[in-house]
Amino acid sequence: MRGRSNFGWLKLIEGILLLVLGIYTLTRPDQALTGFIILYGIVAVITGISDIILYVQVARFTGFGPVLSLITGTLSVMAGVMLIITPNAGKWVMSLLFPVWFIAHCISRLANVNWIHRLARPFHYYMTMILNIIGLVLGVLMLLDPVLTWVSVQYVISFYLIALGIDCIVLACSRMGEK
Repeated sequence: MRGRSNFGWLKLIEGILLLVLGIYTLTRPDQALTGFIILYGIVAVITGISDIILYVQVARFTGFGPVLSLITGTLSVMAGVMLIITPNAGKWVMSLLFPVWFIAHCISRLANVNWIHRLARPFHYYMTMILNIIGLVLGVLMLLDPVLTWVSVQYVISFYLIALGIDCIVLACSRMGEK
């Protein structure tokens, strides 16, 4: 990877991290999912506190604050605390929201596939196309049957993380990162 921009190295590191995370999620799916949900809860609490602080600061300087920031901040803190205290409830919520994210991510990747086709090897282009079409099908199936999602989401996440890791490593080794 000599003469490469930082893009190639960053993609390689990202790919290795995704691969390790995918393997960990595959070997310990319940712990990984619970950990993700608690992490999301912590992020929601921090985001909510940030929104409430924004409301207070704007209200102090202008005399009135953006009420939407106060409402969303309060709801974020409440949702975050709920996820931290009861991660099982978060698993049910995630089984409904995960397919939507899955579909959106695949559509986003497919929308950029022309750039990959122009800048990378044909193998990476076809690999990206196939992975994201499979991802779209899985996302629709999970959306149609939320119980199936709840049962399979742990394994779908692990296999998808492994596939994304491989995708990033292949992209890091392609012509895309050359100067």
